[in-house]
Amino acid sequence: AQGEREAGSASSTKNNLQHRTAEMGGQQVIARRGQPFTITLHFQGRGYLHGDSLHLIAETGPQPDQQAGTQSIFPVGPGQPDLKRAWRATASAASGPRSTDVVVWPPAGAPIGRYQLKIRVDSDHTSKFYYLGDFILLFNAWCPDDDVYLESELEREEYVLNEQGLIYQGNKNWIRPVPWNFGQFEEGIVGICLKLLDRSLHFLHDPGRDCSLRNSPVYVSRVLSAMINSNDDNGVLLGNWSEDYSGGVRPTEWSGSIAILTQWDHSGGRPVKYGQCWVFAAVMCTVLRCLGIPSRVVTNFDSGHEKDGNLIIDVFYDKAGHLLPTESKDSIWNFHVWNECWMARRDLPPGYHGWQVLDATPQERSNGLYCCGPAPVSAIREGDVDVRFDAPFVFSMVNADRVAWLLDGARKEKLQWDTSAVGNNISTKCVGSDEREDITSAYKYPEGSLAERRVFLKALGQRQPLSPPVRYRSGVLPVAFSASVEDRTREPPPAMAQTSLKLQLVESPEVGQDIQLVLAACNLEFVHKELKLSLSAQAVLHDGHPRPPFWQETLYLSLRPREGKELPWTISYQQYGQQLGEDKQLCVIALGEENTTWLKTLAEKTITMASPSLDIHVLASVVVNQPFPIQVVFANPLSEPVGNCVLTMEGSGLVKGQPQIQLGPLGPRKQTSVRLQLTPYKSGPRQLHVTLKSSQFPPVKGHKQLQVAPRSGWRCRRD
Repeated sequence: AQGEREAGSASSTKNNLQHRTAEMGGQQVIARRGQPFTITLHFQGRGYLHGDSLHLIAETGPQPDQQAGTQSIFPVGPGQPDLKRAWRATASAASGPRSTDVVVWPPAGAPIGRYQLKIRVDSDHTSKFYYLGDFILLFNAWCPDDDVYLESELEREEYVLNEQGLIYQGNKNWIRPVPWNFGQFEEGIVGICLKLLDRSLHFLHDPGRDCSLRNSPVYVSRVLSAMINSNDDNGVLLGNWSEDYSGGVRPTEWSGSIAILTQWDHSGGRPVKYGQCWVFAAVMCTVLRCLGIPSRVVTNFDSGHEKDGNLIIDVFYDKAGHLLPTESKDSIWNFHVWNECWMARRDLPPGYHGWQVLDATPQERSNGLYCCGPAPVSAIREGDVDVRFDAPFVFSMVNADRVAWLLDGARKEKLQWDTSAVGNNISTKCVGSDEREDITSAYKYPEGSLAERRVFLKALGQRQPLSPPVRYRSGVLPVAFSASVEDRTREPPPAMAQTSLKLQLVESPEVGQDIQLVLAACNLEFVHKELKLSLSAQAVLHDGHPRPPFWQETLYLSLRPREGKELPWTISYQQYGQQLGEDKQLCVIALGEENTTWLKTLAEKTITMASPSLDIHVLASVVVNQPFPIQVVFANPLSEPVGNCVLTMEGSGLVKGQPQIQLGPLGPRKQTSVRLQLTPYKSGPRQLHVTLKSSQFPPVKGHKQLQVAPRSGWRCRRD
């Protein structure tokens, strides 16, 4: 008898349809563990005799070993499969006189990866081995015995199968969705994701152990957290926050993961330039979903980066009210983006299953590498920062306190102590819709509640020794740490002026428009007051780093007892246009000082400038493999010409690669319209992304949701 490779791609296609991997390609079986797939064995000569004994051999990695779980030898015979532990195979009805169908059951705890399948035929005291072919094994969110099992079908469709998504950016008062093409089912992507595992330092150090540990989504996700950034291991993306993006692509230009992963692969593993937090998270989401781990992209507004272990983030202002670069490595990002992945945590005590935080943005080292997580979200909420991995750092991102200081030479004066400034409006895309879901309550108790302070103190106690007394930068806490929550274990809040200041936008501005602001000032006491107001504006990057002020003014205001006044002012585009960075964010600050008490009050507002609109019109029905026309319309919002305009298109199942159209310059306040033709190559719901790049403002993006119909005369059939 001679075993042969499975003939044609028909069986692969049927298996892949059943395993929800058909769009990854039909040339080989791509299976999910804990779920059977079928192969057909063809025999020559005397054919298959019932006296023969058949054993299959499944091997993964360069050093397959039975004890390590990377090699399994199992008979083809009757019996119920043990889906949790052992590989099994059963012969089904013969498909011909010299062939037989074999159902292979990979266990739900098998290592994922690329496998070789062989067969051993024992007959007449002889054994012969035949190579049957390769297959790929992935995690299985549909299998109750798999550690990544998700009970809800709607959630499985969203967090494993959905190739499009939304990533939230802006600031806590102005949250905007940015579309992203994950494309985890595009042909070739699964091979790149497996190659990522094989390029990790863990694999290079001990490939046998690494492949054995790939049965754990905890291990795999942590390896990927390190490999998405390039800091230690020539991973996928090189981070850049300098605003000098020469030699690469600006992070704001990316609209999908496919081009990034493909470029990394085609270059032989050279890091792709450049990424920032949302790009790292988006690529991470693609890889996790591709390998079968449920994942979603999460944005934390006012995200803390605290390094001292005291859960305090200090920010500094000068006496003119200008936000200063921090003197420490602490910072607050206007927004920060990470991933959550769904899995069981069998390495931890009960209670930590479910969503786990992963952060591929290189911020801090963890066990020597730039990676973060998986940290249980439930542990963050309860302040259990002693559980692995990296829970203390994640806790500080969502629940540190913010202290504002006024620097005047060597003198330092405390302006504010804010317990609710960090970790706001934590957001992700809703299941099955394009609405935003606020998941802040999953990370922490309501701000201002006793439960939130209790958890804060619990986390602080696990991060620092309780004796001697905990020291903040501003001195020794005067109250024993074991005191009640009401005692607050904190220094007294800074003395504040009894004058209220609040900054308000008249309307959300768009790039090119003037900014209309109102400062509301109110005397809270029954005495007359004279107030000195220092007003300023400066651009700020989304990681919290401020640029020098580009506008400032000093005003003097008289307030009668309990009087309130509103002061309008305008910041023109001519003032801010050249100062606007990639993140399109400005920080406006008002510092008030009473002329009798010298007490001060601070008000500030982060403004994110809206991008001009880019409209996409579909001009005909959309059918797979048939061209259809679209029209893209854009109006230059500036009173000056815009040069070097280029349109880039992207969309899984709609566009191969990233075709570009040169538009040339656009005149002041002029509208342009471009008519294009696309030919979709996959049916179903698809998302078209169009990006306009120019020399005058950051990339402008538009997207359109399309429903691609199957080709005419073709009926969709379920196997």
